Amino acid sequence: MADASIPDKPALEGLEAKWDAVWREQGTYLFDRDAAKAAGRQGVYSIDTPPPTASGHLHIGHAFSFTHTDVKARFERMRGKTVFYPMGWDDNGLPTERRVQNYYGVRCDPSLPYDPDFTPPFEGGAGKSAKAADQLPISRRNFIELCEALTEEDEKHFEDLFRQLGLSVDWTQTYRTISDATMRTSQLAFLRNLERGEAYQDLAPTLWDIDFRSAIAQAELEDREQQASFHRVAFGRSDGAGEVLIETTRPELLPACVALVAHPDDERYQPLFGQTVRTPLFGVEVPVLAHPLAQPDKGTGIAMVCTFGDVTDIVWWRELRLPNRTILGKDGRVIAEAPDAVTTDAAKAAYAELAGKTVFSARKRIVELLDESGDLKNVSAPFNHAVKFFEKGDRPLEIVSTRQWYLRNGARDEAVREKLIALGRGMDWHPDFMRVRYENWVGGLTGDWLVSRQRFFGVPIPLWYALDADGQRDYGRVLTPDVADLPIDPTTDVPAGYTADQRGVPGGFDAEQDIFDTWATSSLTPQLAGGWQRDDELWHLVAPFDLRPQGQDIIRTWLFSTMLRSALEDDRAPWSDAAISGFIVDPDRKKMSKSKGNVVTPADILDKHGTDAVRYWAASSRLGADAAFDPQNPTQVKIGRRLAIKVLNAAKFVLSFPVPEGAEVTHALDASMLTTLDTVVREATAAFEAYDHARAMEVTEAFFWTFCDDYLELVKERAYDRTDVGQASAALALHLALSTLLRLLAPVLAFATEEAWSWFEEGSIHRAAWPEPLGIEGDPAVLSRVGQALIGIRRAKTEAKASQKTPVAHVRIAAPADALAAIRLAEGDLKAVGRIDEIAYAEAAEISVTDIELAAQEA
Repeated sequence: MADASIPDKPALEGLEAKWDAVWREQGTYLFDRDAAKAAGRQGVYSIDTPPPTASGHLHIGHAFSFTHTDVKARFERMRGKTVFYPMGWDDNGLPTERRVQNYYGVRCDPSLPYDPDFTPPFEGGAGKSAKAADQLPISRRNFIELCEALTEEDEKHFEDLFRQLGLSVDWTQTYRTISDATMRTSQLAFLRNLERGEAYQDLAPTLWDIDFRSAIAQAELEDREQQASFHRVAFGRSDGAGEVLIETTRPELLPACVALVAHPDDERYQPLFGQTVRTPLFGVEVPVLAHPLAQPDKGTGIAMVCTFGDVTDIVWWRELRLPNRTILGKDGRVIAEAPDAVTTDAAKAAYAELAGKTVFSARKRIVELLDESGDLKNVSAPFNHAVKFFEKGDRPLEIVSTRQWYLRNGARDEAVREKLIALGRGMDWHPDFMRVRYENWVGGLTGDWLVSRQRFFGVPIPLWYALDADGQRDYGRVLTPDVADLPIDPTTDVPAGYTADQRGVPGGFDAEQDIFDTWATSSLTPQLAGGWQRDDELWHLVAPFDLRPQGQDIIRTWLFSTMLRSALEDDRAPWSDAAISGFIVDPDRKKMSKSKGNVVTPADILDKHGTDAVRYWAASSRLGADAAFDPQNPTQVKIGRRLAIKVLNAAKFVLSFPVPEGAEVTHALDASMLTTLDTVVREATAAFEAYDHARAMEVTEAFFWTFCDDYLELVKERAYDRTDVGQASAALALHLALSTLLRLLAPVLAFATEEAWSWFEEGSIHRAAWPEPLGIEGDPAVLSRVGQALIGIRRAKTEAKASQKTPVAHVRIAAPADALAAIRLAEGDLKAVGRIDEIAYAEAAEISVTDIELAAQEA
């Protein structure tokens, strides 16, 4: 008899809260260390879970990609693996600081003292429109406390949503990228990089965000279209033989000009190579040089080199050994002091017209000055071109010279580059073409990884500098802490051999003020989650990890940086497999992003349609493929909801047929169905093993609907009739199929399958064994051919404008000989479901109903 707990009307509503509570209480998804130790590393499946940025709201893309990971985790758990599925929170970084500034209406000023009784001016969205100048300045410690408070609040909301999404995460295995344990790991890894010569400091041109007031790494760049015009400007030849015309979109950088550059094969300028020209307005003598990066077909074919207008200027400056005449400050304004090369009174006066102005104001003014002097020959019509931005910034990046910390990443070390390529090729990528994107990134690196940031909420770089007799930093005497003292904050802690009163005084020490780039910490997620240098037993059980799941847009950041840290530290890849999700796009096929204003949050969708419906939508997309989502008409979500409801109803129906003791599968139709199901099990298993959850779902779902629409209909009369010798066979086949189908669907429909499973089995379905082929021998053609015949009978009744319940006196089925033989094996079931008295058969090329006679209806 079916379990009394089966509801009269099964429903999806409330299942998320019900089963999340049970899973919590029973520890369904906890990592079993004892089991892991008993099985060894080969018995563990470990996941380097993406730590979402705790700054605002999760979006539908999180539901999409995290479901892909969870489906695989559930499959491996059912396959008998001890699954290590942690969760991290990426707390630190520029997005968090910006959110705190807007949320509380504050900004950090490290010069201010700590106020233990500080209360922010407000909480909520009121600060979003406030300019930085209008935000209340507070101490670094007060600012960090607000960052910690807000990220902890966000993390609670994130966990609640992830639980509603049904992620089978072990919530006891969590980390924060700003915790003491994380700081220790991050600082220790860096100190080991430093000790091995992989980390170094350099004073060099740096991509700089003037709003965040921080250096930006190459991996954080994105190109955005901006309007510009070419300004044709005349440089005077020093030999008095006329002018040299250049075209530039950055005329405001004329005071920073250090050379003109043309292609070595450009015959127009070959006579000028080695000579000098004078900059307009400022009269500075600059050389004309040859370099292969110059483009003869761009503008006049000769370029102005400034320090620094773009990354090509940096290349020219470095390779041609040019002077540095930086004129832009970290605030994005022209600095007050003119370069040393600007010497004449007229030149100084022209420079004074620019000093203190923003880039845009300086550009406007210098164009006016060039026009007045006659050196401006033409201004082109406006056009759009690509300009470098920080991916989270609002204004174009500038290039300023700053002292920063770097990690060697292969940009200038061929051995490191080759190792990174080789490690990437030794992994399995899903889909494989994503590996090419990784290799293209490694091959296109132009500089080492800049890991220092001029921000506040993050992991402090654990260093001090000895001060010389004049109180200046001696960059050759970097002071490092003992690893036993980690984590440290050099702005409050004191290096060995010094006292606190020596801070900032000649002969004493000074603290490194910078923090690590957030990727410098996130690149260590395997180490953070896996207990590296903290829990050796755990580390050896889970590392290297099995899976790195992530989005395609952060291959160049998170995947590459994690690979680099693992290569430098362990000389191996940090995982065996990488699963790369595609983007979520809106109905117009545009990528969803906050900047476009088309982001959808998943909470309402989950509440309205149910979690299993959303999980079905996500699992229907293959890895690497973009998925469209229309919140007004989420078709795939609705299909998923219909499927989940059908699972509950089908289970209730099947469980209404008790299985007699000693029952065996003896009927041809039952054996055919189970044999077909065995093929589904094999195909779905192979698909899950290959990280193709969409294919696994596709074959399982297709069979499930055949099972419900054809087999259940065909077999139900026999299953009801306990006087039929085939009743026991039908009941047993139904139960065997239900058990198998629920387990096949469980990785995706986590809640509906758990609910149905609980009606007839003990324990969680998610701890049950993955189904294996039953090995019951049957002819798959029986179910297939009888199903086709049933469709024909239904169609014939519909065309006769009769109800499907209308009895049939006679029907003729035409089909090939082998199909007729298969149909005859299930003739009794076909007669029962079609209410048919007599079936005649005829051979034909295809299966069809050629004649039907409805029974006379009683008055």
